[in-house]
Amino acid sequence: MKRKPIDNSNIKLLDVVALAEDVPEHNLKRGEVGTVVEILSDGDAFEVEFSDDNGQVFKSLSFLAAQLSFRLQSFQEDGSV
Repeated sequence: MKRKPIDNSNIKLLDVVALAEDVPEHNLKRGEVGTVVEILSDGDAFEVEFSDDNGQVFKSLSFLAAQLSFRLQSFQEDGSV
């Protein structure tokens, strides 16, 4: 089942996103999940960090919204999105 690319106009800092495609040059596979840590080019691109099970960042790369598949919204400290 192919997922639709996400609408980049709604991506916010600390949102959780997944890759829509393999990125073999960085050993990342479609579906790997990362966190948006920076919004680039007025929201056309995003810096995404990928962490291991211990929370250690092992990759930090820039992606266009079309390269990202789905997202989970970040939560504020008060529980709002």
